[in-house]
Amino acid sequence: MSQLVTKKFSQPDERRSFVEHGHVDIVRLGGRTMGLAVFEPGWKWSKDVQPIAGTSSCQAAHSCYYVSGSMEIRMDDGTRRTLHAGDVAYIPPGHDAWVVGDEPCVLVDFEGMSDYAQREEEAAPSVQ
Repeated sequence: MSQLVTKKFSQPDERRSFVEHGHVDIVRLGGRTMGLAVFEPGWKWSKDVQPIAGTSSCQAAHSCYYVSGSMEIRMDDGTRRTLHAGDVAYIPPGHDAWVVGDEPCVLVDFEGMSDYAQREEEAAPSVQ
């Protein structure tokens, strides 16, 4: 039998911090991992997460709702888009991203946070 499960981002299962530029609060429920990310001005994936991930670009797919702020996405093929508060986006693997402007970019990611900002040896095994 299925159970109704609720959690709060204010009491996450885990927090993954970036040295100076924000954090992601992780909640796991129903076999899914979601994250509330706060990216501070100056955050850039290739500067803040790439050394952790060890890949040339972000290889996670993200399904996001942008709560506040703005973020520029540059796909490996050169396609670029700026996302703003109120936008909903699917971002496939193979991209860099950075905060635009002086306001933190806050987003909820419903898909791409299972192994995000974790070293390979720290990543949880995937569920098949």
